[in-house]
Amino acid sequence: MGFTMAGIAFVGCGFVADFYFEALAAESNLQLIGVLDQDSARAEKFGAFYRVPVYPTMAALLADHRVDIVVNLTNPSSHYAVTAAALHAGKHVYSEKPFTLSMVQAYELDNLAKSKGLQIVSAPCTLFGEAAQTIQSLLQKSAIGKVRLVYAEMDDGPVHLANPQSWTSASGTPWPCKDEYEVGCTFEHAGYYVSWLVAFFGPASEVYSYSDILVPDKGVAVDIMTPDFTVACIRFKSDVVARLTCSIYAPHDHELKIIGDEGVISLDEAWHHADPVRLRRYSNLGFKSERYAFIRKNSLLRRIFGLYEKKMPWVRKPQRRHRWRNHHIDRCRGLAEMADAIQQGQPSRLSGDFNLHVNEIVLAIQNSKPGGMASKMQTSCAAPALLFSPTP
Repeated sequence: MGFTMAGIAFVGCGFVADFYFEALAAESNLQLIGVLDQDSARAEKFGAFYRVPVYPTMAALLADHRVDIVVNLTNPSSHYAVTAAALHAGKHVYSEKPFTLSMVQAYELDNLAKSKGLQIVSAPCTLFGEAAQTIQSLLQKSAIGKVRLVYAEMDDGPVHLANPQSWTSASGTPWPCKDEYEVGCTFEHAGYYVSWLVAFFGPASEVYSYSDILVPDKGVAVDIMTPDFTVACIRFKSDVVARLTCSIYAPHDHELKIIGDEGVISLDEAWHHADPVRLRRYSNLGFKSERYAFIRKNSLLRRIFGLYEKKMPWVRKPQRRHRWRNHHIDRCRGLAEMADAIQQGQPSRLSGDFNLHVNEIVLAIQNSKPGGMASKMQTSCAAPALLFSPTP
């Protein structure tokens, strides 16, 4: 399919749809043709707020030849049905996370897409942020020697105490408390770091995981309460071990620490395309590690002793930022990369085997039990190439 500007259509006008619309202005190769939601009133409200056409039915959307890519922003339980319908209609699909709720569904959709010469890409796209791309470039240059251990935190604070019932998107859609608690923080958030880790270190071989429900009653009636805390140790075929923690109970912490034989690469916030990437080499310390810990916690001393922990130059100057609360993510960057790949007749960096492998890892963590669980990965993939050319 050849196009200079990809026509896209949103299926789902819920809370996250506003973030996608706000990010569209940063991408010159995307054009929003129209939107659809199973709740017609919500679709009309979204369409009126942003002045975009609203489709009366899914059939009308899929029959529109101007639509090249369907953007699946529905509830996770609807991801499979919407993606399958779009593929059968000959449309490429970009889906919000999680891609599917089972690997049987994931394989079926992947095979369907391949049989029709179409692409499926699943969020998140933060791997294309300047911070993640800078880290990937540093690792390719062996900036900290052999990497053996990673600590990745995806703790989002005690959400139930923050009055989430009052949260609304720019167009006035409430945050879906019930759905969020039923889907769970692992399905919602683990993919941010899992996609980075697979891109950095290649495919995983095993996942060892534990889950629990720490707060059974979050003040909202639900049909099922999903674990609000999970911790996983992911062993990669490259012999790297990563510990990933997800929760909506512990204080907000999205820090990443990549630990190698010669130093540490770190950043504070995964949900920020331009969060500073820091590099500390062991050979440069020149003082005891206890003293370094004291300096690390003091912002003034960190500036004074910048020699020992440096902010690294970006692979590309950070582009326009889009902010909502703690988010600085261009959510359409993955869509834009996908559109470019389709135009060039190439697979997207986040499609195919990469998509399947990330989904399998997230499912292994999501489906763990209070007693713990070990899962051997059945899928594999190649690490995707950098989106931006690294600084020489």
